[in-house]
This record gives sequence, C-alpha cells and structure tokens, in this order.
Amino acid sequence: MRARFAIVPLAALALALAGCAAGTTPADTESASGPVGADAPLYDGLPDAIKDAGKITLAGDTHPPYRTIEADGQFTGIDPDLQKALAAQLGVPFEIETASGLDAMLTGMLSGRYDGFNGPVRSTPEREADFDAIVWMTTRTSYVYLNDRADDFPDSEAVCGVRVAGVTGSVTESQIALLNEWCVDEGLEPAEFIGLEDTNSTILAVNSDRADLVGTTQASAIDLLAAQPDRYGYVMQTDEQGAGVDQLAMFLPKDSGLAEPMLAAFQAVFDSGEYEAIMAEYGIEDAAVPAPVLNPFTAG
Repeated sequence: MRARFAIVPLAALALALAGCAAGTTPADTESASGPVGADAPLYDGLPDAIKDAGKITLAGDTHPPYRTIEADGQFTGIDPDLQKALAAQLGVPFEIETASGLDAMLTGMLSGRYDGFNGPVRSTPEREADFDAIVWMTTRTSYVYLNDRADDFPDSEAVCGVRVAGVTGSVTESQIALLNEWCVDEGLEPAEFIGLEDTNSTILAVNSDRADLVGTTQASAIDLLAAQPDRYGYVMQTDEQGAGVDQLAMFLPKDSGLAEPMLAAFQAVFDSGEYEAIMAEYGIEDAAVPAPVLNPFTAG
C-alpha cells in the first residue's frame, strides 16, 4: 500500500497553488500504457469539443489520498492514477483545475468551466438530474481519533453522542446521518456534525479539540495513519450503521457527449485489472464495485 502524507501543510498548499499560474495541473499520461491521440481505442467516441480542446478538465481539491497537491503543484493520488489508465483508453490527457467546495465544482460543470469532477462524491437521484454519474466505488466512512483517546473509541458505537468534524456536503455528512439514525434506534444520542470547508480543516479541528473525531472516507483514514501511525487511530462504520450504501461517482455534465466514452473507458480499466490494482494499492479493496454503472438511480 502506498504511503502518502495526508495533511498538506497550509504554507506548502499555498505555495503549490501559487505555482499553478493557470490554476491547472495536468495528470501525467506519458507513463500510461497504450496509444495516445487518435490511435487510442476510444478516441473516436469522444465529443468534438474534447477533441478540439485536446484534454479533459476536471475540477479538483486536495483530498488525500484521492488527490494530494505536491510542493511542485502536481496532483498525486487515486484520482490521478485512475486518470492515467482512462487517458490511455481515450487518447487525451486529464487536467485538474483547483476548486474549493462541492457547490463551486458542481456549478462550474454546469457553466462549462469543467468537463467533470471525480469526487469522492455520492450519486443521488437529484444530482443525476443535472449530471451523468459513473459509479466506480462505494464508501465506508471512518472516524479518526487521536491515539491518546483510543480507549474512548473501541468501536463505531462510541461515535454516537460526540462531535464529528467533516467536510460540508461530502459523502461523509450523509454517512453520519445514517449512523445517527442507527444511534437513535439504539437509544443513544446522535453525533454532532461539525461541517468544515476541507479535509485539512477537519484534521485541525480534532487536533485542537474542537471535535472529538474526524469523519472521512476509509481511504483517507488509511492514508492518514500510514503517514502518522503513532498519532491517530480510527473505527469504521458498519453495514448495520449504513456503511457501503452510498455510491461514489465521476460526474459529467448532461448532454456533453462524454458519458458513453468515459463509461467505456472505465469498463476497459476494470477489464484490464488496472482498477483492481489501484484499489489494492491504496488498501480499499472492500470499497470496490464489480463493474462501473452509469446513472444507477435514473437509468431506464
């Protein structure tokens, strides 16, 4: 499993963003196997707008290990690794443009600024009304605590009744809502959700005792512990408590013409074994799905 630093120091993050004059960072596709350009297997199916642009622009923020902004301004993580595999099928590179907040990313897609966004964000019937959603994994929310409080959190039941910091509008917020339903059914107090702007803010909240736990994706918890194993521990939400229900998707604007070729690219990455390898590399095999699915809530 790849170990990465899950907390981006604010100074380093500011430097990285300043280094991206246009606010964009290309995903390195030169090392991806397969032809590039018109000779790629799925290039002909791309919409003309993408062929003319010569790239696919995705909105993105720092959300380790999905995306980490390195000191040189480049993105690393699950998302860029997956993009390399998809680019080999589509024949055009991906470029991540930094954005902050889910609302800004969704409205940016609707305005034509971005060609897509790869979350982690859950697919819902309401979102599928505006976007095509390609589901490629599920999620299990984890609750990260400081190691000196390990005795307070022997299991996920202990999350009931405490303060949980999470990113506003994220899949974690919806998962905590499911956990709280379980807490109430068990006669326990629900957790208090503290919504913050980004992952770094949630980590700072638990470090400063403004929250008891950080609610985050399983992949992010694994990444954080790999970087600082002596400082943090975590418990994971169970199926009984609603884990695994939410489906995470890449979102693409409706009628962009990109959904079908992108779905085909995902299927090729699944068929080749690259998807399984990426999930295994980051230690999140139990969040994998058997096949990518387009618009699971609204498909006829």
